[in-house]
Order: sequence, then C-alpha cells, then structure tokens
Amino acid sequence: MSMRSLAFAAGLALTGALGLGGVALADDHSNHVSSSCFFVRDWQGWKSPSPNVIYLRVGVSQVYRLDLSVGSNQLQYGDVHLFSRIWDTSWICSPLDLDLQVADDHGTFREPLIVKSITRLTPEEIAAIPPKFRP
Repeated sequence: MSMRSLAFAAGLALTGALGLGGVALADDHSNHVSSSCFFVRDWQGWKSPSPNVIYLRVGVSQVYRLDLSVGSNQLQYGDVHLFSRIWDTSWICSPLDLDLQVADDHGTFREPLIVKSITRLTPEEIAAIPPKFRP
C-alpha cells in the first residue's frame, strides 16, 4: 500500500471517528438540555444564604443552586443585582454559560462572580431551604 493510500485511509478513519463522537456529543447535550438546563429568559429571581451560594428561581417551580468559586459578601445586601452576559446561547447548562456579576443600585460597585457548579434542586431540597432564602 502506498503512503498516499495509507494517509487517505487514516484520514477517512479519523473523519469517521470524529463524526461518531460529534453525534455522541450532540445526543449528550440534547439529553442534558431536557434534564438540567434552563432558558435564561425563565430566570425569575434569586437569593443568597451565604457569600458562596446563590439560589435561582427558574419559571414557577424550579430552583437551581449556584456554588461560587469565590463568593462575595455583597450578595447579602438588598440593594444589589445579578447580571449575566449571554454569549452564544440562551440556554444555561453549565457554569461556563454564566458570566455573572453583582452590582449595586447606584452603579458604583461591580464584582465578577465565578460559578463552580449548577445544581437543579428537587422539591424536597427546595422545601428544606429556609423561607427567607427561597427565591
């Protein structure tokens, strides 16, 4: 077999492997979207019980817990807002989909927040949140 034939066969095999991997990734993402992702437009409110945790209300009955790498004491104040830039998608499925910042009402303070994990809470976990920290 010539060198050219070997290169062509290797390229064909690699293309096939990448194609199958792409299908597997697409299937995994679609399953992930249906199970633990949400549209950013469905984000209704938030509360923070501690500097490293944020609870997001999504839609009518869903609550997601965001664990932060480095928290902010500013989350404990009533005159702050959360902002997130939306890059390529309107779906929030992983920490990389959030570009969060906390800012005050006056625009004098703005601090980035790095999300470490996003967890959709069960109804039992939501019920266990003290009422003053439920979004």
